[in-house]
Amino acid sequence: MSDIPRRAVTRTAKLASLPLGFAGRTAVGLGKRTIGRPAEAVALEVQQRTAEQLFKVLGELKGGAMKVGQLLSIFEAGLPEELAGPFRASLTKLQEAAPPMPAATAHKVMAEGLGEDWRERFAEFDDRPAAAASIGQVHKAVWHDGRTVAVKVQYPGAAKALMSDFNQISRLSRLITPLFPGIEVKPVVADLKRRLEKELDYVDEARAQAAFHGAFADDPDYLIPAVVAQSGNVLVTEWIDGTPLSQVISGGTREQRDRVGLLLFRFMHAGPARCGLIHIDPHPGNFRLMDDGRLGVMDFGGAARVSAELHWTIGRLLRISTLGSGEEMVAAAREEGFLAPDAEVDPELVAQIVTPQAAPFIEERFRFSREWMRQETNRGLGLATDMRPGSIVRQIKLPPQYLAISRALAGCGGVLCQLEAEGPFRAEAERWVPGFAEEDEPDEAEATA
Repeated sequence: MSDIPRRAVTRTAKLASLPLGFAGRTAVGLGKRTIGRPAEAVALEVQQRTAEQLFKVLGELKGGAMKVGQLLSIFEAGLPEELAGPFRASLTKLQEAAPPMPAATAHKVMAEGLGEDWRERFAEFDDRPAAAASIGQVHKAVWHDGRTVAVKVQYPGAAKALMSDFNQISRLSRLITPLFPGIEVKPVVADLKRRLEKELDYVDEARAQAAFHGAFADDPDYLIPAVVAQSGNVLVTEWIDGTPLSQVISGGTREQRDRVGLLLFRFMHAGPARCGLIHIDPHPGNFRLMDDGRLGVMDFGGAARVSAELHWTIGRLLRISTLGSGEEMVAAAREEGFLAPDAEVDPELVAQIVTPQAAPFIEERFRFSREWMRQETNRGLGLATDMRPGSIVRQIKLPPQYLAISRALAGCGGVLCQLEAEGPFRAEAERWVPGFAEEDEPDEAEATA
């Protein structure tokens, strides 16, 4: 696969092949049942083969379809253990790599962005991509001043391909939902579309990365590469090595898992406080554990702005979810638009739902785990299947201003469960999330900044 399939008919056919392929394998599975194979074994094989095809096609399509796969991959910790194993290899591959585009195509993008004499700006440039992601690939190079740099090159036609994906991606909803119980796919895809439009803008990404770099420049626990140059569909930043987070997940020591987990949690919650932004894409491919123990962070495309007022409100809601009664939780939910003013819900049921999910912020030390996430996923799935008119799932909605930050923090939680990290997460929230540990109103000047 050398380039994004840009013709709508080609991409539509690939996306359409997923449910058809699933149906075909299901038919084969039913046939095997008739010759004595256990139903559970057949079902597991169908799930495994479906996952293989799903992530293979998403990876080939790149663009929006692959981005959806990357997002879903961080939630594998919520799958039943008997299914999580078969999925994990496909998911990890999707997080880390995608087929590259030809060198000649990359050169054309470089010339359009940095000028026909772009090679003069580099002492060295490796034509072989070091990594290929959803809407671009990265080349390792040496800048003219001797710095080793990462050169991010956007795939030609990426914007058109993204729009084509999102016109067709709803086809996958019925397929993906059974594989990832408890996840509402359609709202996630809608939010992804908005975020990806920002990710296509390398000017916006460079601005966000520069803001994070400045905010964390003196922090001994983080390494945010500086922006070296940006023009057109080319972004040049400092290069960082380190151990990919996927390797820490698969084989890291307990000390490494706990340290990375704590630093990731802190980074996600400290970003809004330090620079008014939150990293929107916390999948393992965007993080590295450096040899000196720092957490290296990459890919700031689509970073979401978080106002001081919204950050304080999140802290207030978090405080109520950990210390408040069911009645207080319902009142806060109405005030912030999570519940309609006339919605009738049982405060005790709301407390039963909210309190377990707030456990990392209640206990002095908490250990994220796949078991905990599966338990909460199953709890959510049970609620989601209750579609009676008065059920709580019909009453709750996620206000637009919370979509991006909810996606980011949910993704962070998924990675922490993959790491099975343990740490003093409550203390980190008290330190970095205003409104959580105190009742003070946000500073008016900051809130409007």
